[in-house]
Parts: sequence; structure tokens; C-alpha cells
Amino acid sequence: MSQEFATGFPSVRQIQNLIRDQQAVEVKLMTGDLLSGHILWQDPQCICLQTEDQSKHQIWKQAIGFLKYS
Repeated sequence: MSQEFATGFPSVRQIQNLIRDQQAVEVKLMTGDLLSGHILWQDPQCICLQTEDQSKHQIWKQAIGFLKYS
């Protein structure tokens, strides 16, 4: 199953900017968990968040409640 990456969507472009700028983000999951760190990459289904302790978390986009950044 091939799914095209929709780089024209504003949300995809914004995440690309956060990756490029290595900007800190908070990710609130639908479970209520809150993770903080930097997004390393994204694909059509997931993002990878590296937290301050250098651990990497692959997060399904459908599990994200919101992303917070300044």
C-alpha cells in the first residue's frame, strides 16, 4: 500500500518547519499523556519525537490530540 505524502497541506509544512528549526514541542496524546521534545521526522502515518533524555518515540498521528509550540 503506497500513500503519497501530501507536502502541500499546511499541517505537514508546519511540522517540516518544526523539524528544520529543531523547535521544542509538546505532544498531547489522546490518552492524556504529554511528551516534550523535538520532532526528528514525519511520514504519512507517524512522527518521531526525541525527548530530553534522548529516547525516541514513534507516535501515530491519529493518537495525537494536539501539538504545542511557541
